[in-house]
Amino acid sequence: MQRMIHLFFKLLELLIVVCLVAMVIMVFGNVVLRYTMNSGILISEEMSRYCFIWLTYIGAMVAMREKGHLGVDTLVRRLPVLGKKICLFLSELLMLMCNLLFFLGTWKMHDLQLTNVSPVVGISMIWIYGVGYVVSVVMSIINLHMLWKLLTGRIREEDLVVVVESEDVPDLATARASGAQK
Repeated sequence: MQRMIHLFFKLLELLIVVCLVAMVIMVFGNVVLRYTMNSGILISEEMSRYCFIWLTYIGAMVAMREKGHLGVDTLVRRLPVLGKKICLFLSELLMLMCNLLFFLGTWKMHDLQLTNVSPVVGISMIWIYGVGYVVSVVMSIINLHMLWKLLTGRIREEDLVVVVESEDVPDLATARASGAQK
């Protein structure tokens, strides 16, 4: 199961790279065409915008798994273990509620986005804004997994503070590598 999760997030990282490369090629190609031939590719502006939307949301999923989102942990680090557990529980519960609201909002806008067509490319806008389904489900699963680990007592004390300092990134990579070898 861990291997499938790892492969899923590697696929997401690959999609980030593909979106980024596609954006660079489309925007740079369009700039070159405009300056050299006084023309451009119409769909490149719209498609690069859509790639940016997907890149942002996919990056948010990867960052959540790697605990790379911004956070303030000044108070939480000073709390006793019970206080850290309560803060983690509330934090994960609030994020889960936000993800459920995000899913619900995407669901409510589904019919409108399904019939709404992009002006240049001509694709249904659900292909762009439907990323809300993917993001909300994946992040909700991560939240539920953390809550389950917390409620069953399977979380280590050092995992109670989910913010990773930039100086701690090498330590996190070492911890993950040693955890994967077990």
